[in-house]
Formats: sequence, C-alpha cells, structure tokens
Amino acid sequence: MKRNMRQWVADIIQRREVAAIPVMTHPGIELNGHTVREAVSNGRIHYEAVMALTRRYPSVAAATIMDLTTEAEAFGAEIAFSDEAVPAVSSRLLPDVESINRLQVPSLSAGRIPQYLKANLLAAKEITDRPLFAGCIGPFSLAGRLYDMSEVMMLIYENPDSAHTLLAKCTQFIEKYCQALKQTGANGVLMAEPAAGLLSDDDCRNFSSAYVKYIVDKVQDDNFIVILHNCGNTGQCTQAMVSTGAAAYHFGNKCRMEEVIRDVPPTALAMGNIDPVSVFKDGTPDEMRHAVGELLDKMKHYPNFVLSSGCDTPPHTPMQNIDAFFEALDHWNNGEVRGEN
Repeated sequence: MKRNMRQWVADIIQRREVAAIPVMTHPGIELNGHTVREAVSNGRIHYEAVMALTRRYPSVAAATIMDLTTEAEAFGAEIAFSDEAVPAVSSRLLPDVESINRLQVPSLSAGRIPQYLKANLLAAKEITDRPLFAGCIGPFSLAGRLYDMSEVMMLIYENPDSAHTLLAKCTQFIEKYCQALKQTGANGVLMAEPAAGLLSDDDCRNFSSAYVKYIVDKVQDDNFIVILHNCGNTGQCTQAMVSTGAAAYHFGNKCRMEEVIRDVPPTALAMGNIDPVSVFKDGTPDEMRHAVGELLDKMKHYPNFVLSSGCDTPPHTPMQNIDAFFEALDHWNNGEVRGEN
C-alpha cells in the first residue's frame, strides 16, 4: 500500500508513546508450523509468517525475513540450508582478484530472489494498517560473503581498487533488487550491513557508506525509505552510517543506544537494541520486562527512538518473551510517556 513515509517518520517522532518494531519473522514461521528452509524458499510460506505476526502484535510496521544469503546466492554462492537455522554461505565464491573482474551482476530471476519478491508482493497487498519493510543485504556485507569476510578485510588494504570493483558490482545488484522490492508495494527496506561494523569510521565511509548512499539516493523518496541496520557497530562508525542519508538507523546490542543516538539527526529514527539472543531467545519474560524498562528509561529524552530488537530474533524465540516485550512497552506508555520525568 502506497503511503507517505516521510510523514510516517515525522508522525513516529511526534507521537507521545514510544513505538516498537522488533525485527522478527521466525516466530511467525513456527506459529504456522513451518521450517526455516520452507519459509526462505517459498514466497507464500514467507508471507504467511509475516501475516501471523502482523495479526498478533502491535508493531508499528511489518517486516519480511532478514536473510543475508539471498543476494549472494543470486551471484552464484553455495548456500547451506537447514530446517532449524538461518541459511549460511557455505563456501567462497570468489577465490582471487581475477575472479572479481569476471564476476557478472545477476538478473532478478536468479536464485530465490523471485520468491522474496513474491512474499513482499503478497504482504504489501494484505497489510494496509501499517508500513511493510522488505529486507536486503548491504554492499560490504555482500562483498564479504562472496569473497570471504577475512579476505575482503585484507583486500581493502592490499588492493583497494579491486575492493571497489567488487563493491560496485554488489551495489549495482542491490540497487536493482531494491527497485524491484519498491515495485511490490513495500514501503521501505531494512538494509543489513553488519560487516561494516568491523571497520573504522573512515573505512566504513569509503567501503560501505558511500555505496549505501548511492542506493539511498536512488530508491529513497516520499513513499519508500531505507533503514540502515549495522549490528556490528559498537559506536565507532555511527557517523559513517548517518552520512548515508537513510531515513532510519537500526542498532545492535553491542553499542549503547543512549550514546549512538546522539549522532543520529533528530529527524531520523534510531531503532534498537534489546539483545535478540540473551534476552529474546534465552531470557525469561521477567528479564525481558526489566531490559525493556531499563532501555526505555535511558531513551526517554529522545523522541526519535523506536524500541526494537538488536537484530533479527532467532529461531525458537519463545512467544512469551515477545509478549513480555510488548507488555513492558505498553506499561511504559500507559504509565510514563515521553517528555516526562
């Protein structure tokens, strides 16, 4: 459904209650009795998981699966699938610098890309009461999955020209994919760029943010926004993230939310950052309520803060913990709203 997303961002900032957008799809997959393998391979099962969570929880936006292998598979990378765990790149596609030069940018019919477009198309038609955010990988993270993460870290120092060649090809494909996601009716994209958290602020600007900004400039407009996710950032590259001009920034639990938000413009959203593993998956409902309350107290003076998980909630996250997440937020909003001490 088409909507003015710049106005939506402004409305979130202006509202008195804290909004929440946890990044999660796996609980919906499990609610419907499906496996991870089925959901990441079948657009309809994927869509049904999104709908199960959209109906159950008052998140201010819906989101499709965060899968950091879809684009790598389209380029030809070998992917290991599991019924119980997220997919993973199983072997290095590009063994040397020469292979970067030979690498072809794939079409949108490659791999599972059509199934992800299908999931977003179905969800966008059905979800009319809130925005829908698609998912994609960031350029530097994709380069690391194609060339090997350790090797690409070496490449940017030993052969930066080749690194830029690889990043340009990754960016070309991601931009094309984002344009297609936009055409499905999705209202934005959550771009996962966790590998950029391994970089200094300067290197992040050169080898990630410059390319992310190119995509943002091409696809972000009144009706479609980019949310830049970097759960690898410990605070050292927040300024580089913000230089992309994205409408929103999503932070992981490795950083202090009350510190990184100071680098985020007050007109952009800052989302995060309850630990997806130790609290969402392995914690208790009481521990969740405590973590949410503690974070909300730290963030009460920042109107552009949006409560979220620090990353995608993993498979087998207990529903009672997600229930407690929203209960704690509800309690806060009913008892102590933003702008009050």
